[in-house]
Amino acid sequence: MTLDELKAVAAETGLPAFTAKQVARWIYVQHVGSIDEMTNISLKNRETLKEHYTIGCAAPTDCQCSTDGTQKYLFPTQDGQLVESVYIPDGDRGTLCVSSQAGCRMGCHFCMTGRQGFGGNLSVTDILNQIYSLPKKDMLTNIVFMGQGEPMDNIDAVLRAIQLLTADYGYAWSPKRITVSTVGVRKGLLRFLKESDCHLAISLHSPFPEERLQMMPAEKAYSMTEFLPLLKQYDWTHQRRLSFEYIVFGGLNDMPRHAKELVKLLAPMECRVNLIRFHQIPDMPFKGASEETMIWLRDYLTQHGVTTTIRASRGQDIFAACGLLHNKKQTEA
Repeated sequence: MTLDELKAVAAETGLPAFTAKQVARWIYVQHVGSIDEMTNISLKNRETLKEHYTIGCAAPTDCQCSTDGTQKYLFPTQDGQLVESVYIPDGDRGTLCVSSQAGCRMGCHFCMTGRQGFGGNLSVTDILNQIYSLPKKDMLTNIVFMGQGEPMDNIDAVLRAIQLLTADYGYAWSPKRITVSTVGVRKGLLRFLKESDCHLAISLHSPFPEERLQMMPAEKAYSMTEFLPLLKQYDWTHQRRLSFEYIVFGGLNDMPRHAKELVKLLAPMECRVNLIRFHQIPDMPFKGASEETMIWLRDYLTQHGVTTTIRASRGQDIFAACGLLHNKKQTEA
């Protein structure tokens, strides 16, 4: 709940108005697990709150640890689904890859989440619980909405979660600590650009619409020919950062013509490209590009005005790397 909603709760239950700020602090700063822990609220008032409300947190039901330190958690949702999120430690940084949906309906052919199918949108509680109940929450420095699901396809809940993460009465995080990814869902993207100052990551994977369509069915409804001109209207030099995610497939999107077209499309924009190694998926024809090709593509784009990096692959041994989130337990259920 927002602070205004907590004030309404106080009014409806006959509690003092200042109780709202107390509750907000217990939840968003102290991260209590129950109303009983709100010790500066009288026992009587705590009992009144408990009659109508709960904190809404739920501990992960499973955790897998990678040899590189990455940890993948399985969280229950309010409607009985199961979703995965991934904690990635890196020196003094700790990044959490958060899910916004159970499964995904974008259907990208190279993504195990897409193959899982769509199980439904996560609520604000489901999204925030991945952060709230994370055993490593005190180590978090960054959040990326790059887990299961398409964030812009659940934009109401995602924006509400961001509001609580960045509010001064909430987590009080800078928007620069949060990145939201999308394949280009226009309606959600427009709202995100207007209502948020967080960083944006676009899943591109090909500079040619017809080739992108072969990998990403969402290109038909959310074409790059529509969202690229939209993005060029915004100033990306100050508040927020624009990046493009590009999984490199051997012999598919890693040739000189792709590099030249990427420069043509992206060089006029203030952006960066993250090259991502493809992780083999069973029964899929795609294969990863060679390390030499990855380095060549990075150097070519950078030398031609598009800042490009190769993203380190983390958690592959526990199926926590990019494109590998797939809740086997949910599928079996």
